[in-house]
Amino acid sequence: MVNGKKLYVSSSPHTRSKSTTSGIMLDVVIALVPSLIASVVIFGLRALLVEAVSVTCCVLFEYFFRKYILKKHNTIGDFSAAVTGLILAFNLPSGIPLWMVVIGAFFAIVIVKQCFGGIGQNFVNPAIAARIFMLLSFGKMMEWAQPMGKFLNITGVDAISGATPLSASSDELPSLLNMFFGVRGGSMGETCIAALLLGGIYLVLRGVISPAIPLSYSGTVAVIMLIAGKGDFNFVLYQLMSGGLVLGAIFMATDYTTSPIRLKGKVIFGIGCGLFTCLIRLFGNLPEGVSYSIILMNILTPLIERITTPKPFGTIKEKKVKEAAK
Repeated sequence: MVNGKKLYVSSSPHTRSKSTTSGIMLDVVIALVPSLIASVVIFGLRALLVEAVSVTCCVLFEYFFRKYILKKHNTIGDFSAAVTGLILAFNLPSGIPLWMVVIGAFFAIVIVKQCFGGIGQNFVNPAIAARIFMLLSFGKMMEWAQPMGKFLNITGVDAISGATPLSASSDELPSLLNMFFGVRGGSMGETCIAALLLGGIYLVLRGVISPAIPLSYSGTVAVIMLIAGKGDFNFVLYQLMSGGLVLGAIFMATDYTTSPIRLKGKVIFGIGCGLFTCLIRLFGNLPEGVSYSIILMNILTPLIERITTPKPFGTIKEKKVKEAAK
């Protein structure tokens, strides 16, 4: 007791913030709304059905697994399961069978998230891990979908192609404008760059994410692809807007749990994601490498945190301690 007042001793953190998990996740949901609307416009109502099934299953799996298997308190109110479900759906084609969506949601929530302790404990992003699991399990059904029709064509040429930008020849590529507005093949939530950027700007302005990872990720890809493309800026733009790079850089690589905390760590993380993405795209057998790149860097995050954590003031380095002991 100090000056007649009780002194409470508690573990860190001692600095409190008005931000809450539910508030942050709600901001992410809001940021994803433009991409959700774009997915329905581009791929039809089937996209909305897949998204609804994914979100519903993720929420229900979290509720029932925690209540009846883990015997723990309910956490669906923090909206993290809904965010996982929505991001998972954005990584799927609109025509995928719904029972596969259910399996993907189960893997993301139960296996990757809850079996490792729930929110804040999973060592890899649940939505990315589920997508990779589904790619390995249902490869044929995970092929990219095409837009619903030619009425979406903005420039009037090369908009609806059977090939996707990462697997097509230069003659089959959609225009850069159609790439930007999402009129091309791909997973439901990754094609409309305009909508994704709108959501990303909202998150940065709200202070939910730092631009360090998205900028270092996309910047690394831009530099490497500029070299690989021998100075062809169109090649760079196609690489930046193709696949799930923008979706991954803004909404998946920035996951609080599986990415570094400090600025230096975030930059290293983003550069690593960009490097792995380029290596897979340029030299691997897969046309896309975003999911694999992010999950590899998720695994390396503890090491990045270790080497970027500043030493406490006054701490004597281990080497000097050994020398003094001699």
